[in-house]
Amino acid sequence: MMCEGRWLLGLIACVCAGSARAQEELRLPATDVHYKRVRDYVEDTPVPGYRHAPDEALEAFRDVKFAIRIHWGLYSVWGEGHESWPLLKYENDKRQRYQDLSKTWNPHGFDADEWMRFFQRSGVRMFAFTAKHHEGFSLFDTRTRVVRRIDWTAPGGPAIVPCDEAYSVMESPFKRDIVRELCDAARRYDIRTTLYFSHPDWHDADFRPYCYHPVSTAASKADAGRFGTDKRAKGFTAADPAPEEKARMVARHRAQLKELLTNYGKIDALSLDMWMGPDVWPELRETMLELRALAPNTLFRARGIGNYGDYYTPEGFVPGAKENTSMPWMCIYPLGKSFSFMTNDVFKGSAWIITNLVDTVAKGGNFMPAIGPDADGRFDPEAVREFEEAGAWLKVNGEAIYATRPRTGDLWREGATVRFTRSKDGKTVYALCLAWPGQTLSLGSVQPTADTVVTFLGTTEALSWKREAGGRKEFVVRIPEKYQDAANRPCKTVWAFRLSPVIPQ
Repeated sequence: MMCEGRWLLGLIACVCAGSARAQEELRLPATDVHYKRVRDYVEDTPVPGYRHAPDEALEAFRDVKFAIRIHWGLYSVWGEGHESWPLLKYENDKRQRYQDLSKTWNPHGFDADEWMRFFQRSGVRMFAFTAKHHEGFSLFDTRTRVVRRIDWTAPGGPAIVPCDEAYSVMESPFKRDIVRELCDAARRYDIRTTLYFSHPDWHDADFRPYCYHPVSTAASKADAGRFGTDKRAKGFTAADPAPEEKARMVARHRAQLKELLTNYGKIDALSLDMWMGPDVWPELRETMLELRALAPNTLFRARGIGNYGDYYTPEGFVPGAKENTSMPWMCIYPLGKSFSFMTNDVFKGSAWIITNLVDTVAKGGNFMPAIGPDADGRFDPEAVREFEEAGAWLKVNGEAIYATRPRTGDLWREGATVRFTRSKDGKTVYALCLAWPGQTLSLGSVQPTADTVVTFLGTTEALSWKREAGGRKEFVVRIPEKYQDAANRPCKTVWAFRLSPVIPQ
């Protein structure tokens, strides 16, 4: 294993030699929740020879700005929401029924091209899809096998029993590789691809009890912190994994990740989730070395791997200020109450999408709202409508969002209602107003030139402006009277103004 590791380090150094600068800079912020989970055992500085994704891949990721996250799996059948997490709390008979959904699931309404057309209408540039969530059900054609699983209704109580199954969509009545269809369709529509993959697997008994798991062991009960287990979970206690079980777990985990990175064409990002704990970190580090050699340009989400990751994802909130790191980030946030399909879900609205997109991009991040299709593979019409309204807004204002960068320091905002983005050369600044500014737009942090032209995005006329002397020497733009009538504005919410050229800041 050590010889193989040295060989991989040498190969990675050759393949990714150009990304040394990224290697030095990419560090998770100390406040990141998942970093806190692993910082005691994952070294802050990756081992010599490891390289992050190259600068051009990081740059392309930063250009995305607007993306969509799709959680889909057996949990969509019952429509309870919250992905496969409820499995931890189910009684044993319900767990067994959940596990057996794989034998009947047949999402006949799924159409990968229709999904991509919807994404395109919504203006998203990247999608993330759950290739495998914590439940362990693979939505791709894995050639790996599960050889030990839990029988939740075995006589005398739950028991680990032998089996021989992929536990994948290919063994369901549907028998179609969903990941392949989505990846192929995404390339046809020029949409970037992220595949989500859960480190823990609650179906394969070899994975017990790394991270949250419905099965406990003597070791995990004695030191829940080390294993990251959830004491609230209802389950049963089994023997600690034997060395051969741990070896099988590591091998299958690694093999599935290799399948995703080699069988489906270019994968822009791999969205890892959760963690495996200190006992498995040496093996997981070796997995990351092998994956980097296979996919030098793929960005790895930092969950479970610390600073070996290329990007991280604040979840369920937009950071209140610019993040204190150069590591790219993507805010993930459910549009409804859950990341996955929930019967009678309540969605936050297109104005919420647009406002948070603008706020996130001004701070330097990407924004990825999440929805989930139902058991048949169809999205809630209200969720579709809200995304498409955001897409209509982006048709008017996209140049102020896509491929932009944040201004320096605290210049990403003025007050509570103005956000800024800029072109990469800094010579064009976009002022995005979260509230209608009224007769004039006054800006204190923008330095115009004699040639500065101000344009209200969605219109073609140049707006008059003046440099007003005073305490802040404000740059004041006059907004024509006709736009004081909301019906005459090019969009219903968040109005953007292009100021170009300006003195870069």
